Amino acid sequence: MDNAHHDSRRFVVVGASLAGLRAVEAARKAGFEGSITLIGRESHLPYDRPPLSKAFLEPRTDATEPEVPWFRSEETFADDLDVTLLLGRPATGLDTARKVVHIDDDQVSYDILIIATGAEARALPGTSNLAGVYGLRTIDDAIAVRAALEHGARTVVIGAGFIGSEVASNANKRGLDVTVVEALPTPLVRAVGPAMGSAIASLHERNGTELRCGVGVSAVEGDGHVERVVLADGTVLPADLVVVGIGTAPAVDWLADSGLTLDNGVVCDETLWTGIDGVYAAGDVARWHNPLFDRLQRLEHWTSAAEQGAAAARNALSPEVPRPYSTVPYFWSDWYQSRIQFVGITDADEVLLVDGDINEDGKWVALYRSGDTLVGALTVNGQTDIMKYRGLITKKTSWKDALAFAETRKAIAAVRT
Repeated sequence: MDNAHHDSRRFVVVGASLAGLRAVEAARKAGFEGSITLIGRESHLPYDRPPLSKAFLEPRTDATEPEVPWFRSEETFADDLDVTLLLGRPATGLDTARKVVHIDDDQVSYDILIIATGAEARALPGTSNLAGVYGLRTIDDAIAVRAALEHGARTVVIGAGFIGSEVASNANKRGLDVTVVEALPTPLVRAVGPAMGSAIASLHERNGTELRCGVGVSAVEGDGHVERVVLADGTVLPADLVVVGIGTAPAVDWLADSGLTLDNGVVCDETLWTGIDGVYAAGDVARWHNPLFDRLQRLEHWTSAAEQGAAAARNALSPEVPRPYSTVPYFWSDWYQSRIQFVGITDADEVLLVDGDINEDGKWVALYRSGDTLVGALTVNGQTDIMKYRGLITKKTSWKDALAFAETRKAIAAVRT
């Protein structure tokens, strides 16, 4: 083992994200003793994103600022992980023949490369010169949005997806005037499917937030700072704060001439390998073959980003014995007093409500069937059930058995109450 610390391999991670961090940690945990470099677009140390639209925006009873959800301290990176950090330095190109990452005129050579550049919030065209219009992707966005809410901003959220809805929920909790605008007739179709999108969206109306579906935005106007949002039907919504939640695009522009396969992300096999020597991808930027559902998937979920970062690093370090990464997608969202959780895929032949009433607050559970198999589960306030359904989906449980399981859960709950 004397020569272990002479490992001359250079392990480079592009993206100071959750996936990027987990890749670094997994490499050290696997005993890798070569050099590690972490390249990040933002000048900040890696931090946790989900709280930015959740706890970070919550009204606080005291005057303190909420804590920024950093993952690790600078000391941890320097001492425990022995990582060279290049922050505030976005990668601008990749030469896979020479094994070099370009950062403007600088070059970082690698033997192993993990691409974890994530996804970027889509911007609303024509708003770049207006103050008060934000995506909600970075800590800087969250600080600005929080400050606007603190100042009582009249708020318009464009896009009724999860992030926008969490912002609306937090504005509503502060008693602010808030409207959510969604171009599609049914919200959340991509996230939970058409049958359940409007059921979840009804949480807005029930809590007094105005939701306008099936209408686009024709202009966002103001003199230097946003003043109003004009909808396609002519409605004018006064606004001091506009939060744009119209989806994300994988951050792959810097890979344009790299020779990687780019198609809604960096395309990878089931081991997260890109097909190019030494190059793997993980997190929101990776579109990999998920063996469990036998399809290419690109997930923007915390759990898969964390797991993929670690899996990509392990496979990159021992490519002779790669382990496929398969998962049942999982995400959660907090609106008002409710926790929404989803596992699986929405691509279903049938969606069935098996517990609760979607017209009432409280708990409900819906299951998704494809052929004769359980492929998805959606719960509102069903924290005790959701992971059990995730287990059933992993085991490719039959629809009949899933429905029987749901009946058993209901019976148990009835006894408890």
